[in-house]
Amino acid sequence: MEWQSDILGADFESCAFDATGSDGVTRTATLVRFVPRKDGNPSPPAGRRRAAMFLHGWSDYFFNTELARFWDRQGFEFFALDMHNHGRSLQPDTHGGYVADLENYDAEIGTAIEMISASGPQAPLSLALMGHSTGGLVAALWVSRHPGVASQLVLNSPWLEMHGSTLVRRAAWAMVEPLARLRPEAVLRLPERGFYWRSISSSAEGEWSLDDNYRPPMAFPVRAAWLSAVLAGHAKVARGLGIDIPILVMISGASENGLVWNEAMRSTDAVLDVNVIATRALSLGRSVSVERIDGALHDVFLSRAEVRADAYRRLARWIHGYAAADGDFDGELP
Repeated sequence: MEWQSDILGADFESCAFDATGSDGVTRTATLVRFVPRKDGNPSPPAGRRRAAMFLHGWSDYFFNTELARFWDRQGFEFFALDMHNHGRSLQPDTHGGYVADLENYDAEIGTAIEMISASGPQAPLSLALMGHSTGGLVAALWVSRHPGVASQLVLNSPWLEMHGSTLVRRAAWAMVEPLARLRPEAVLRLPERGFYWRSISSSAEGEWSLDDNYRPPMAFPVRAAWLSAVLAGHAKVARGLGIDIPILVMISGASENGLVWNEAMRSTDAVLDVNVIATRALSLGRSVSVERIDGALHDVFLSRAEVRADAYRRLARWIHGYAAADGDFDGELP
């Protein structure tokens, strides 16, 4: 495996790799790493290594260099994974964003973590896994199936449930699942909503430079098996995942999910119902912190500068509270 210069320019490298899933299918994913050019050659700290790996949302890819620099300042090596059929990992003649089972991501996530372990000093690795939106759902499910690998789980507006209620999800699944079995790649004709893209892209009214080939303004087409896989993931979360590591869930203070643009969408989550997400977060595990950030967008760390500064302060406080204590207590009472 060979690291190459990344599309993000100086200080970033990427490495495309293949991983074969339990279904026997080999898929291509891409691991990105932040390699800041610092003066001198400081020796790596002795003892445990700390690393963070970010999983993007659906119809998305990693581009937030500010997030990478934040984790670096907290003493973590930073990595991000463009999962198969997304971003840097898009292949010709494949459906962008498509996956028929969220467990199909397991092999590439596991391989990426092995690559992280092999990329630095051979010391115990403390891994913070971070996921946004659908990537947050994927991260939570992966951690629940692979206990003992990650040390902390950070979820940025994770898609843990459908809008409304469990009844809405069950009704949606009853309609989608038969089609997913018969015609898994069938495109569902749903209303197109580019409001979130409008609020973040510098091509519209946002401040972030996005590659429309990697993150199309209207997102990739929604296919039957993909939606069925997401709904199945929601059902697993609702039953409880029993995750035994500290979990941080960061969401906006409010949602605005209308079918027509309004100015409130510049300072709210225009994708998910944050009240539903806050409630469902309690099903993730035994140690869950929820931070609600007024003025935040769907991706909290793409909000306007003063809002994301608040979010970074809260994340730093949580990281240092849990990462600093990682492994310090042996379970013996005084």
